[in-house]
Amino acid sequence: QVQLVESGGGLVQTGGSLRLSCTASVTYGSYTMGWLRQAPGKEREFVAAVNWNGENTWYANSVKGRFTISRDNRKNTLYLQMNSLKPEDTAVYYCAAGPIKAVVDQDYQYWGQGTQVTVSS
Repeated sequence: QVQLVESGGGLVQTGGSLRLSCTASVTYGSYTMGWLRQAPGKEREFVAAVNWNGENTWYANSVKGRFTISRDNRKNTLYLQMNSLKPEDTAVYYCAAGPIKAVVDQDYQYWGQGTQVTVSS
């Protein structure tokens, strides 16, 4: 069982930056990790993912070039650096852990509770 706890959300102005963190309760080095988000009234959507050793990353087109996903397996922590934030980035952001196929089907095994990111215009 892997427990995930996100932090780092908050309120920021358009163009600002935030860094989200997700800490795992146990060693999670074998899992693919992802960030997903859900805005009010919308479906949950993929944001970014990273493979077990950090060498491969994937991004949604809407965040490519603005967001960077990374992981530190020594600290069991996943990060999402978000720059040039836009009001449409406002959502609850979730981190998740699962097998590599989750990058495609979003079928992650473990989920955090989410952290709110609000971007004001």
